[in-house]
Amino acid sequence: MPRVAVVTGASRGIGRGVAHELANQGWDVFATGRSVADAPLPQSVRRLTCDHTNDGAVAETFAEVRHEAGRIDVLVNGVWGGYERMVEDGRFTWVDPFWLQPMWRWEGMMGAGVRAAFVASQHAAAGMVDAGRGLIVHLSHWAAQKHLGNTIYGISKAATDKMAADMAQELKEHNVVVVSLYPGLVRTEAVLSAGVFDLSNSESPEFIGRAVAALAEDDGASRHSGKPLVVADLANEYGFTDIDGKQPHALTLADV
Repeated sequence: MPRVAVVTGASRGIGRGVAHELANQGWDVFATGRSVADAPLPQSVRRLTCDHTNDGAVAETFAEVRHEAGRIDVLVNGVWGGYERMVEDGRFTWVDPFWLQPMWRWEGMMGAGVRAAFVASQHAAAGMVDAGRGLIVHLSHWAAQKHLGNTIYGISKAATDKMAADMAQELKEHNVVVVSLYPGLVRTEAVLSAGVFDLSNSESPEFIGRAVAALAEDDGASRHSGKPLVVADLANEYGFTDIDGKQPHALTLADV
């Protein structure tokens, strides 16, 4: 029986790549997002248009998944906000000090990011507890542990890691694993269109999907629960490569 995954924020970027890879591996994938109907995803993927800042819409989406699939084996929280309008009035505001940051960025990262992941996890966890198994994956970043030019971003990723750690503690007795995943430089649409990045050690969005699949198939994945995990480290541990056959170098805190 194929595994059932819900991937939020799958309209583009890492979320889209994860949904694409899991579908390619034969999973039953439900992809959510505001514009997911137009996402370049395999035909087998069930697309559910959802604004994850609307709790009612999220509840309806998860109810539809339960109705159609009967269960959720894996939740990948890929929905995110705060990257909009990097340039305002002709000025790049991302690296501004915290006292000059626009509050819409806080709302985007903490609301459309951290809060959205929390709410989605509530819906998924309820069924996983009943089933006595499951995997919840939060996408995070080294910014949780090191200042990387934006205080709000660091706060949001630190909150994501703490959310994963505490959820893992509360779900331990129910055999539900919760992790944070740290990708490296990912060849998302935004990164490729920027044209300014050294892509020599970059990762495809699908590479993260391969890490999710490997964790889901590992009967001993509970040893990772509550921890931040580097995707390229998991590739070395589980023996998978990127879609181009390459093995990206795993970044460390010093590298970032």
